[in-house]
Amino acid sequence: MTGIDWAGLMQVGLHGLGLQPDAFWRLTPVELRIKLGAQASAAPLTRARLEDLARAFPDVKREPTDG
Repeated sequence: MTGIDWAGLMQVGLHGLGLQPDAFWRLTPVELRIKLGAQASAAPLTRARLEDLARAFPDVKREPTDG
């Protein structure tokens, strides 16, 4: 696992977005992503989509020799 690039995030937030330090530190990670132009996250998984996936990728019983 890699660490968070705080210096890079601060550079973008303070210089790129023109935020004051106190405003930068009050942002939630989601708010920062939005300000940086990140696309909205994927829609939540609905029951209908789950059923579609279950049909497309049914559970199969594996043999002990399958690994």
